[in-house]
Amino acid sequence: MLRLYKPSKLMGQTTSTRISSFVPPNSTPFNTAITKINKSKIRIILTFFTSVNRVWRKKLSTIYRMKSLTRKALSLCLLPCAFSLLTLVSCGGEKSSIDDEPIEDESVQEDESNFTFQGVALEQFDEKGQPIWKVNAKQAKYTKEKQIGNAENPYGELYQDGKIVYKITADKADIRQDGKQLFLKGQIVATDPENGVVLRGNELEWRPKEDLMIVRNQINGTHKQLQAVAKEARVKTREQRIDFSGGVVAKSNEPQLQMQTEQLTWMIKQEKLIGDRTMQISRFKNNKVTDRGRGDAAEIFLKTKIVNITKNAFVELLDPLVQIASNSITWNVNAENIKTNAPVKVVHRAENITVSGNRGELKIPQDTVEVRGDVRGIGQKGQSIQSNNLTWYLNKQLVEASGNVIYAQKDPQLTFKGDTATGNFKTEDVVVKGGSSGRRVITEIIPNFNSEQ
Repeated sequence: MLRLYKPSKLMGQTTSTRISSFVPPNSTPFNTAITKINKSKIRIILTFFTSVNRVWRKKLSTIYRMKSLTRKALSLCLLPCAFSLLTLVSCGGEKSSIDDEPIEDESVQEDESNFTFQGVALEQFDEKGQPIWKVNAKQAKYTKEKQIGNAENPYGELYQDGKIVYKITADKADIRQDGKQLFLKGQIVATDPENGVVLRGNELEWRPKEDLMIVRNQINGTHKQLQAVAKEARVKTREQRIDFSGGVVAKSNEPQLQMQTEQLTWMIKQEKLIGDRTMQISRFKNNKVTDRGRGDAAEIFLKTKIVNITKNAFVELLDPLVQIASNSITWNVNAENIKTNAPVKVVHRAENITVSGNRGELKIPQDTVEVRGDVRGIGQKGQSIQSNNLTWYLNKQLVEASGNVIYAQKDPQLTFKGDTATGNFKTEDVVVKGGSSGRRVITEIIPNFNSEQ
């Protein structure tokens, strides 16, 4: 194996990049390695082997300038030269009496033609000597501007504290590195070996000093808990956090939820999703939507299956068609329970009935709504009920109110006051009672005066 080191990385910098060529099976090792040497590497060899006379150095430089030679011919010509150089050094040959100034040639300097590496390996290390990334490829082209580009079948690892945090592969890629960042373009696949997260996209950027990996352009992320598509994914490797942005659509397997938003953060270890933008959440049963939620911000706990929606929170059941709105809602998906300790409004769309209060709870399996504190209910005929507490049985259209009950209706215009009330709010069949206190029910009958009289 011949290891080629970039001169800029050997001049006292704290980080270093190593380009090494590994030998494919059934090939001549040194011949394969020599084909990887571009003009800058030839100058390094000429400078390093000071014992070599000017004749041999001139031969190497001249060989490089022969543009008509094929790469195979170039390797065959360089092979005896390289062996001779190595022999001279190993045998401790005498120093050349001729000065060792590097031979410069204008045609060489101006020639920026690409060189093809067969079996290239790139490595980047931090100031402690720990790897921060490694990339191998079957073939890659070297250019002065990009350093390495047009790689075929690249694969590698991204490191943090000497530990692999992501493995990367691609069918084809444009690889660029500047000592601080690594860029890959092509059909990128990045896999977290610890958590099993797989991210697919068409562009990858690794910033090791920021513990940040960015995957862009048609992002598709998969995991046993979650699948997501977005325009971009920013992975904070040390925090084990992924920020999806741009047209985010995420689906959790258990519970079956779909989240649509512009920004979604996935805390992998905490098994939590966080959204600080308007988010719509849909719940599925047998691939059909049963419930929907919406809010300006939300937290989804994948392990406990609890959804917290804040800021203009809203949850809607499709059967029956009931909506609950508040500034803060806790939605227990598995228990099918929706609860809020903030002012709440519950609307039965089919029956056109609205109930509001200081706090409330919707129990889906029981088909009940419980509202507490300053309860006010309004029906489609203008009938109303006020109380301290109210339980609404949705399937029976039955209400039970308690505490300072006031029931009123418009036709005929009546008002009842008592301690409790029970009845069908829709049909206006409500019974008001005084309760155990022995108080009498107060009934007010207001005549419907004819305006013509």
